[in-house]
Amino acid sequence: MSEAADIVFMKKALGLARKGWGRTHPNPMVGAVIEEDGEVVAEGYHAKAGEPHAEIVALRNLSRNPSEKLTLYSTLEPCCTHGKTPPCTEAIIESGIRRVVVGATDPNPGHSGKGFEQMRRSGIEVVEGILQEDCEDLNLIFNHWIGRGEPFIAGKIATTIDGRIATRTGNSKWITGEEARADVMCWRRLFPAIAVGAGTVLADNPRLTSRFGDETWCPVRFVFDTRLRTVREPLPRLYCDEFCRDRTIVVSGEHADEGRREGLSEVGVKSWILPENVESGVSLRDFRQKCGESGIGGVFFEGGASLLSSLLDERLLDYLYSYRAPILLADKEAKAAFQGQKTLAIGDGFCLKKVRQSILGRDQLMRGFVVYPKSAIEK
Repeated sequence: MSEAADIVFMKKALGLARKGWGRTHPNPMVGAVIEEDGEVVAEGYHAKAGEPHAEIVALRNLSRNPSEKLTLYSTLEPCCTHGKTPPCTEAIIESGIRRVVVGATDPNPGHSGKGFEQMRRSGIEVVEGILQEDCEDLNLIFNHWIGRGEPFIAGKIATTIDGRIATRTGNSKWITGEEARADVMCWRRLFPAIAVGAGTVLADNPRLTSRFGDETWCPVRFVFDTRLRTVREPLPRLYCDEFCRDRTIVVSGEHADEGRREGLSEVGVKSWILPENVESGVSLRDFRQKCGESGIGGVFFEGGASLLSSLLDERLLDYLYSYRAPILLADKEAKAAFQGQKTLAIGDGFCLKKVRQSILGRDQLMRGFVVYPKSAIEK
């Protein structure tokens, strides 16, 4: 089988994996296809945690016993240890399949490469790294969580050509068009949690749900409100909708008004009380640690500018989604996406790596991992 053919079938496996978009946490999305004589004869994907893995589903969907002519394609290295389900490598070896093509290596340091070793010891030909970057990009949250043991913190901005997120009066609806906003809904569906600052809640009264296809889904919704100034009449709608009791958490400081905190409790909104610091209000490091302790593997920060700037300043922002619209404000008083740095040289700026770009109608999306300059690391 040629590499070009392997790419074709791996693309099919990637498409299957995406059917589990946002539904597999804390597990990764994985797709698998079984090929024979240039045709897909079985396929599968991991639907949600606790259910069979993609490779097992594909093997079960094969309507006959496997033969040595078959090739199994998987977007991620098959698991080789017992968890909630038996190891996939064991099932593959027992099936009699003699060729396996894999996209990404298991990011778990304790498992990485071991599945490949097991299959090769059993005489299976293993091909690694087909569409590796695409397969790794599929599981940004899982890869970070399993590799580093901490939540994946991502930020989202929508700016004009000159990098502004609102006019000087605060008007920002809408900078980006419908296609870009639909794409944001897609990313909201992927992340277990979404976060905004109090200013965003007061200005926009958002729902912070994901309208994804025919589904309305609610991630955990964090509101960063050090002094609980969003607790007023009428209450913001995310404090009194059908999702508030189980899916909304207000992150406040130790000195917030107790009466307002009790008001939140009365309507079913949860509170996280965190230590405060001068620069960013509540401690963002303590927030990340509490998310980890709560099993929340990723948080999608949508603003505002002061909250995102604090994440950047404290070197907690792992990833950035930057949407840009073909609009020019040309007003120095318009609101910038980030603030607070004193960058004297281009080489001292923050940058992105493993950058991916796409066109969404009239708008652009650039996304990638945040790389901190040496000066920021030493801060």
